[in-house]
Amino acid sequence: MNDRNTPDMSPDAVPQDNAPEAASREATQPLPEQPADAMARIAELEAALAETKDRWMRSEAEMQNLRARTKREVEDARQYAVQKFARDVVEAADNLRRGLDALPAAEEGEAELLTKLRGGFEGVERNFIGILERNGVVRHDAEGKPFDPDLHQAMAQQPPPEGVASGTVIQAWTPAWTLNGRLLKPAMVVVAGEGVSETA
Repeated sequence: MNDRNTPDMSPDAVPQDNAPEAASREATQPLPEQPADAMARIAELEAALAETKDRWMRSEAEMQNLRARTKREVEDARQYAVQKFARDVVEAADNLRRGLDALPAAEEGEAELLTKLRGGFEGVERNFIGILERNGVVRHDAEGKPFDPDLHQAMAQQPPPEGVASGTVIQAWTPAWTLNGRLLKPAMVVVAGEGVSETA
């Protein structure tokens, strides 16, 4: 009878209630990585990060260039949208100057009407030039100045007069005009040149 009341302590008789919990703990334990695998994975991630950073920096640089180019184009459009109109207006200013140059030179005892006419035209020209300058259109007189290919168009060359250096503008048929610093219309000039004939 004692044999029936004594619990069986053999290994097969150990309660199996804790077996699932132990198996779960073992399953959640991460498997140890091999050092070589870990280093390779780190190198791979670092390479991917460097590539992403490079792409981001290139994209940012492109966006900055695009913003700067767009701003410049908008500014150019604002400043130079009236270029064709300004070119026509300076043609009118040149014609006004030609009209003034066609008047006889002022002299003592001339008719009062002629004096008033000349003074009136000169006042109109001064006012006209002032309006143009306030809007970025500037006249550049060329005569007596060194030839500048950015502002002048040489129509002829002549031997330099005495005391005048070669390359000097000795006659300007028209002035140069710029719009906000950009050439609008070049001056038509005659340039002093060494070793040229009168008809050059």
